[in-house]
Amino acid sequence: MKILCWNTDDAVWAHWLKIVPAIAELVRVDSLEASRRALIESQQTFQYCFVYLADETFSSQVEEVVALKSEFLDHNMVVFPNQASQQAALRLFSIGVNGQCAPYIGEEQLSLVLSVIDSGEIWGGKAFIQQLISQSAEQINQPSVQMDGLSEREMDVARYIAEGLSNKQVATQMAITERTVKAHLTSIFKKTETRDRLALALKAKSHFLVQ
Repeated sequence: MKILCWNTDDAVWAHWLKIVPAIAELVRVDSLEASRRALIESQQTFQYCFVYLADETFSSQVEEVVALKSEFLDHNMVVFPNQASQQAALRLFSIGVNGQCAPYIGEEQLSLVLSVIDSGEIWGGKAFIQQLISQSAEQINQPSVQMDGLSEREMDVARYIAEGLSNKQVATQMAITERTVKAHLTSIFKKTETRDRLALALKAKSHFLVQ
């Protein structure tokens, strides 16, 4: 497992070296351009991209991460912000960032994060994601895409996603397999012109609120 690490803090870097899985190979870079170059040259060999968001460059780096993720949509990207910012978190999750963690996350917790992301979920904690959805649903200024084209089952999936449920929880609620849930999500993303579950959750939340 190779992990690209955009990290300019020596203390955080030393911590990451201690907690990553033993099989992991970490490659350290210090800028957007270095990250982009490494991802282009890697030919898909990096399983994850970790980004430490430092205080002094926080706002500008958030936008750089947005640019990087937009260019490399298929790469799993996890951010480690050194400050709490719900606005930044919403910005990052909405463009497809896969997870957000504390810079000094523990070894067992990181293993859980990577497992969740590998299963196709977003890591941020259900309460955190639900808070983002609740506070942001009415702030979305994008033109609304009608959800009336969804089938009854797809509408049920969308409703559960808006409630913050994972694929496994949706499968349990609907008495179907996780594979079927993923198939429904693929269809829903296409029909609603969304590309990740957070964007879908926000759109679905707004849809159900006005019904």
